[in-house]
Amino acid sequence: MTTLRDIARHVRSKNAGPFWVTVDIFLDGDAEFERVCGAPWLNPNSISQIFGVNASSVKVFPIPEQNVLKISFPRRYPQGGIHDRDQHSGQQFVLLLGQKV
Repeated sequence: MTTLRDIARHVRSKNAGPFWVTVDIFLDGDAEFERVCGAPWLNPNSISQIFGVNASSVKVFPIPEQNVLKISFPRRYPQGGIHDRDQHSGQQFVLLLGQKV
């Protein structure tokens, strides 16, 4: 079983303003990029379940010229709010590492 952790060169997450998170997935080549793009979990419904957000707010941006995928979704809590447990959203990507590709 191959997972995103095994195939991606680098995966990171970060703030996209105080109300959004962006996950960047960097892949080494076209074959890896196509494989991840075809993964059954790479759709708004699955992403919404993984991160606990509304599916209609999830955005997936494939960038084939760079073999990069960007996934953006609203933060569950605003950055710096009393319930925010990851102020810079730097740990959010971890939930995707075990996903099958």
